[in-house]
Amino acid sequence: MKTLDELTIKDREDIDIVFINPGNLHAVYQNLASNLSAIETPSLIALFASYMRNKKASVDIIDAPAFGLSPEQVAEIISKHFNPVLIVMVVYGYQPSASTQNMPAASVTCTAIKKLLPDTKILMTGTHPAALPEQTLREEDVDFVCSGEGPETIFQVMENLNNNAGFSDVPSLYYYDNNKIKFTKPGQLISDLDSAMPEPALDLLPMEKYRAHNWHCFEDINHRQPYASIHTSLGCPYHCSFCCINAPFGKSSYRMWSPDNIIGQIDILVNDYGIKNIKIVDEMFVLNKNHVLGICERIIDRGYDLNIWAYARIDTIKDEYLESLRAAGIRWLALGIESASKHVRDGVEKGRFGTSDILNIIGKIKDANINVIGNYIFGLPDDDLNTMQETLDMAIEANCEFANFYSAMAYPGSPLYLYAKKQEWKLPDNWIGYSQHSYETQPLPTEHISAAEVLKFRDEAFTKYFTNKRYLDLVKTKFGDDVYSHVQNMVEVKLARALYK
Repeated sequence: MKTLDELTIKDREDIDIVFINPGNLHAVYQNLASNLSAIETPSLIALFASYMRNKKASVDIIDAPAFGLSPEQVAEIISKHFNPVLIVMVVYGYQPSASTQNMPAASVTCTAIKKLLPDTKILMTGTHPAALPEQTLREEDVDFVCSGEGPETIFQVMENLNNNAGFSDVPSLYYYDNNKIKFTKPGQLISDLDSAMPEPALDLLPMEKYRAHNWHCFEDINHRQPYASIHTSLGCPYHCSFCCINAPFGKSSYRMWSPDNIIGQIDILVNDYGIKNIKIVDEMFVLNKNHVLGICERIIDRGYDLNIWAYARIDTIKDEYLESLRAAGIRWLALGIESASKHVRDGVEKGRFGTSDILNIIGKIKDANINVIGNYIFGLPDDDLNTMQETLDMAIEANCEFANFYSAMAYPGSPLYLYAKKQEWKLPDNWIGYSQHSYETQPLPTEHISAAEVLKFRDEAFTKYFTNKRYLDLVKTKFGDDVYSHVQNMVEVKLARALYK
């Protein structure tokens, strides 16, 4: 769906699949949504659309956050302009943890659609539905839930609806049969990504509406648009206890598009859309040497001037990568540092490196003229006020160009969710409580302190970091007065919290 204006001149179109990207940016980010948070490209939905097109299905995408559409407006658009065989509600996030926080918007949108079009079939897919498929089917106004990767399940449901067939042969599916819930065996993961989903269907997206994170453009703060995100791989081979990324895949996995395919996608972003700001969505981009350097070499050969950010781990950064990463335009690396306490890190399977190792790697990245976003988590199971202070002290010492401070959450699909359920720890009363920035946010307690103490420490740590003189001096020297003022204004945006006053 390119523009709302284009829809007004269409008759109600027979179409196989309408994909919906649900979302309520204000509920998720509060006042940060106005001009600080990103407006993300739903790149995975665009890849799903490409998969369906490869199989000759007709598709369209409604991106509710990009247009600022309410659930009722999404339902009205579908009822007036589309006659779909299947509606697919895609509840993914732009990081693995962001799927659950989009469930409230997805839920209300499904109900609004069913109110206007009660006979229209809805399938829900994404990280959260895959983690809790039976619960999702019971609680939401949907006919099907995908418990796996998505594309093949979606296609086969559409085909069987067209053929008035049953659904017992569709892989990774939860559905109703005579008012009883049934489920099918897991399907196979896509092995050849280049062939199955060669490029995202960007022509179905309003590419002019997407906006980079504020820090992503610290080197050019007044030009956060145009912007796009891309996948170069799917899955993650690691087993961090707080992460739910592998819920749709049923296991740890890591599959890559080829470097030739990725450079073709970047060619389109640069030459067709004039995009310089790019996010690599992969949970772990800096991992496979041939993949990383292959992509970097092709970008360097093109001579593009790009502003890319990507994820890495302390133990995946190699000296031999850094020069190529920077030359290719990768100006930011996000590192999952999590905690300064080795004991706490051991508890979440990230304990191989100590503080000195972490600071050494951050220094090497900075020496390569690549900016660093340090990601830190407060409130992991073994944390107390002292270990959280150790983490904040390390963050201040590292003095990364930006830092994200999170509270530990038991996201559905993560080992930590199962542990929290076993411990009978209080979980959020509703799915928006899994948003780190929402009013209703409800992090976990630890073995030693309450959830309210964790959240209050996190919010105060954010202010301490971004008002620290050493950090502000870095920002002013490296990025200039505009970014210095921008950071000061950012700190003034306070988040309201229900958990503490």
